[in-house]
Amino acid sequence: MYGFKDKILKVDLAGRVCKVEAPGERFYRRFLGGRGLGLHYLLKGLKPEVDPLGPENILVFATGVTTGAPLPGFSRYSVVAKSPLTGGFGEAEAGGFWGPELKFAGFDAVVVEGSSRSPVYLWIHDGEAEIKDASGFWGQRTKETQEAIRRDVGEPLARIASIGPAGERLVRFACVLNELKYANGRGGLGAVMGSKRLKAVAVRGHGRPEFKDPDRVRDLAKWFAESFVKHPGAVSRGRFGTAEMVLPLNADGILPTRNFIRGTFDDAEEISGENMRNTITVDTEGCYACPIRCKRVVRGLEPYSTDPDYGGPEYETIGAFGSLCEVGDISAVSYANQLCNAYGMDTISAGCAVAFAMECFENGAIRKRDAGGLDLKFGNAEAMVKLTEMIATREGLGDILAEGVMRASEKIGRGAERYALHVKGKEIPMHEPRGKTGLALQYALSASGADHMQAAHDPAFERSVESIKPLGVLDTVGRLSLGPEKARLVKYLSLWWLLLDCLDVCKFTIAPHGVGVWRVNHLPEIVGAVTGWDTSLLELMLASERSVNMARVFNGRCGFTAKDDRIPQRFFEPLESGTRQGAKISEEELKKAIETTYSMMGWRQETGEPKQAKIEELDLKEYA
Repeated sequence: MYGFKDKILKVDLAGRVCKVEAPGERFYRRFLGGRGLGLHYLLKGLKPEVDPLGPENILVFATGVTTGAPLPGFSRYSVVAKSPLTGGFGEAEAGGFWGPELKFAGFDAVVVEGSSRSPVYLWIHDGEAEIKDASGFWGQRTKETQEAIRRDVGEPLARIASIGPAGERLVRFACVLNELKYANGRGGLGAVMGSKRLKAVAVRGHGRPEFKDPDRVRDLAKWFAESFVKHPGAVSRGRFGTAEMVLPLNADGILPTRNFIRGTFDDAEEISGENMRNTITVDTEGCYACPIRCKRVVRGLEPYSTDPDYGGPEYETIGAFGSLCEVGDISAVSYANQLCNAYGMDTISAGCAVAFAMECFENGAIRKRDAGGLDLKFGNAEAMVKLTEMIATREGLGDILAEGVMRASEKIGRGAERYALHVKGKEIPMHEPRGKTGLALQYALSASGADHMQAAHDPAFERSVESIKPLGVLDTVGRLSLGPEKARLVKYLSLWWLLLDCLDVCKFTIAPHGVGVWRVNHLPEIVGAVTGWDTSLLELMLASERSVNMARVFNGRCGFTAKDDRIPQRFFEPLESGTRQGAKISEEELKKAIETTYSMMGWRQETGEPKQAKIEELDLKEYA
């Protein structure tokens, strides 16, 4: 077989047993890898009532069939499990080098079952796997863990996916980190690792995958290298990273500010990618085989000096700890980013939890004594940094916020639910749906909770749809529309972006997202060159649709219904400032758009689950 190894490592932590499955080519063509592969194991192995933080939960690390090909963007991997944050399907992708290294070590995926009695880590190397003692590393931050495990296995180039103290303390939005800066961030999958007492998964291998057409793979890599410098978006992303989005979103009136009350931030210049480049950036980094180097490496200014080994903040982090909390100090934001990377927490959920607490504080739901004496006013950088650390260590108010804003608001009471902005328990990412209505629809529909990487970012498709014509979208769509044309756009684009999560492809490298050097029809060509399959865009999109419906089946088992496909009340209220002051989502229009999308997707209106005909079409009878 080409591209993939046809080897899935199954690990029973309770019994300390490792074994290997070889599911065969048909399995890989059905699911491609990533989220689809993970959902297969969740649906086959989990009972509906399983506690996400109990030993029965299943944790899957999965690559795609093209992961490890020396092509820009084909470096990611997925982690999936039942989410402790939402209680439903949990998934998160990460870039870096860990995914390709797992493939080089001889495996396409790792399926972890059970819970260890004492801390352990997995050591996977050149076709072998060991469960090793991690008692000496428990309690360590991610940098110390990475260094210690590399010494323990005698491999300085081992790639380490680990948790920090936040995962050990079961912070419900704890994440998995590799190389200290590439995060499987969302949904609390680091807490699942912590509940299993699994400190890390270390991988090292020397067996590169074989490709059916290595010459074509080489030609495609050369084409990308020659082409990306001609794309202004790619050049800009390399210069400023994702933080380049701060100023355009602020000018457009949709930079999330003051816990989504406002759409503009007076100090946006101070937290912009341009200012970061001119003040604290010391280097840039990139993922396996990618020349764009969109990752920042920073050294914050006193009193928020940072360790460059932890990288630097992405746009989402800057939005969450910066404008959302009205903090205009880029060094303070970078320090909060370092705390999250060291302790192992999702920066989006952590920043949202701090902004939620600040709004509660300013409205009397949280008092100074509740906050351990912190003055939690918006704009207080010192309080933002301190509360972030309190969440990671579950100290005082931080212990409540570590449960996520949904559960925290229920415990705090005093009207705090109004300020807790989430979908299905997962905090809202840093994109404002009142200026991009496709976000509102996709946030509501996502099985894993609000996710900006699954959504139609509408302004681009109001100007041009040239890049997505191969998907059948031939006409531009208004950014504020919520009619059938927007439902159709969201359907096609969500299937496209979730296909990229099945193959574990970076969305910044391929159209229509990010820098978009690869075009839509490059994807089936790349899959064919790598695997030898005579494939098509249709076959790949059906694999994505299969994963979407499997996630719906999974959530239905967990008790989710159509009533859970909703967004916070705040987005039905007008923005208070900026160029889009007064903008709001129509509750009635969104309701109709959800119903229309259900019909387009073949889902039941009353439950949101796939209809029997859709189950039959996608050959999902064994899961339904």
